[in-house]
Amino acid sequence: MRFNTRLFFILWAAGLVGILSFLLLVDLNALLGIIPFPVGTKVPTFTPALRLLSAIQPAIILLVAVLLGVILAPKVGLSSPVAEAAASGGDILSAFRPQIVPGIVGGLAGGLAIILTAFALGPFLAPEFVEGFSKLGQFLPLPTRLLYGGITEELMLRWGFMTLLVWVAWRVIQKGQGTPKPAVFVGATIVSAVVFGIGHLPIAYMLVSEPTLSLTVFVITANSIFGVIAGFLYWRNGLESAMIAHALAHVVMLTASYFGVYY
Repeated sequence: MRFNTRLFFILWAAGLVGILSFLLLVDLNALLGIIPFPVGTKVPTFTPALRLLSAIQPAIILLVAVLLGVILAPKVGLSSPVAEAAASGGDILSAFRPQIVPGIVGGLAGGLAIILTAFALGPFLAPEFVEGFSKLGQFLPLPTRLLYGGITEELMLRWGFMTLLVWVAWRVIQKGQGTPKPAVFVGATIVSAVVFGIGHLPIAYMLVSEPTLSLTVFVITANSIFGVIAGFLYWRNGLESAMIAHALAHVVMLTASYFGVYY
C-alpha cells in the first residue's frame, strides 16, 4: 500500500495549528503563578525562545502519531474521511456531513459526563485544586481549547495511539487476517481512553502541593469517559466526528463554568 504523503502533511499541519495556538497565551509567566512551588524554589521564566522550544516536543509526538495513523489506519478500517477527501481531491463537504451529527451528540454527551463527574467527586477534591483549575481555565483561550483539544489531541490519541493498539491486537489475536473484530476496537478504545485520562494527571498534579487519590480518580475518570466516546466515534464514523465532539465538549464545559456549574 502506497504511503499517502498528502494525507500526512494535511493532518500534521492541522495538528501543528493546535500546538502553535498556545502562542495565544499572552502571559505564561503569570500562568506559572498558579503552580504552588515549594518555598525557596526558583520559578522559571518563559522567554520567547523558550515558548518556541516548548512546541518542539509535542510537534515530534504529533509527527509520529500522524505517521502511524497514515500507515496503519487503512489496514484496520479506520479513517479520517474529510482529510482523506482533501488529500485525494474528493468532495470534502460530502465527507464532512456524516461527521456532524455524531460529533455534536458525542460532544454534548461527553461534556455533560465530565460535568456530572465533577459534581459527584467535587466534594472530595481539595479546594487548592478547584481554585487552581479554575484559574487555569481563565488562562486558556477558547481557540486553544478547540484547536489543541479538538484536533491535536485527537490526532495523537485516536489517530495515532488507538490505531496502533487496534493494529497490534489485530496482528496478535487475528494474525492479521480478515477485518478486526469489534472486541479489538472496544479494547483499543478503552485502553486509549484510560491513557488519555492518565495524560492529564501531570497538569492536575502541578496545581496542588500534595496529589490525592480523589484527585487522581477524578482526572482519570472524567477524561476516560470522554475518551471512550471519542474512540467510539472514531471507530464508527471517522476521526473528524471525534474532533467535533472534543471541541464541543470544551464549549460545553466552558459555558457551564460561566454559570458556576463547572470549575
